[in-house]
Amino acid sequence: MGQALCCVQVDQSTVAMKEHFGKFDSVLDPGCHCLPWCFGYRMAGTLSLRVQQLDVRCETKTKDNVFVTVVASIQYRAVAQNASDAFYKLTNTKAQIQSYVFDVIRASVPRLLLDSVFEQKNEIAKAVEEELEKAMSAYGFEIVQTLIVDIEPDVHVKRAMNEINAAARMRVATNEKAEAEKILQIKKAEGEAESKYLSGLGIARQRQAIVDGLRDSVLAFSENVPGTSAKDVMDMVLVTQYFDTMKEIGASSKASAVFIPHGPGAVKDITSQIREGLLQGQSVVDQ
Repeated sequence: MGQALCCVQVDQSTVAMKEHFGKFDSVLDPGCHCLPWCFGYRMAGTLSLRVQQLDVRCETKTKDNVFVTVVASIQYRAVAQNASDAFYKLTNTKAQIQSYVFDVIRASVPRLLLDSVFEQKNEIAKAVEEELEKAMSAYGFEIVQTLIVDIEPDVHVKRAMNEINAAARMRVATNEKAEAEKILQIKKAEGEAESKYLSGLGIARQRQAIVDGLRDSVLAFSENVPGTSAKDVMDMVLVTQYFDTMKEIGASSKASAVFIPHGPGAVKDITSQIREGLLQGQSVVDQ
């Protein structure tokens, strides 16, 4: 209907190519335009000025002979001032962009190791963008942004990388566990040493208290009972301790059988043995 009335409509963010007898005449901006077809004018086509996106998947090989698929996302648009170049100079814009992306990626990635590809993906994207900007500007297109959105190694390589990562984490966990067990053993040994030290102090104080008590008992008995010597008092104390020991053994239900001399004559032998042992120990200390 519009062509019959010699009027055409150009939508927003779009430009149209006006031709006169097949030759480019001008660029039509958005709005309504009169094209008298009877005088050889017509609209050859339209060109969108919106930002478009093209995802390119490129398979290549790294320096360490690992095949990867690099996914690049190219955002581009036609420049309004050069709309005629964008419309007439290129037949397939997407195929042209894809060819340049393949060329740059396959020239950059083979110089890098697999780990470096992941680390330097921004540099790869910048190289692709610079090459596209230089090439596509001659055709009236502007490269808005270039992104490397994904790097996909071969599935077997990916599994191997995950296993290496898992093994490294397991090694760290094992070291941490061993270090924790080491600290636990050290603290346990320190606790046992402290416990034995305190136990030794307790035993030493107990023996000191026994010695002090025996000394006081000997002195008190000698003063209150005339004619007794320290030897007589010690014999009596040893006999008393002997009978106390026998009483405790008999009173305990879980006591093991102990065979010791318990006759009246044996008491004197026990006393002599204890006294001789004490004297021998004291002589060793004095030496």
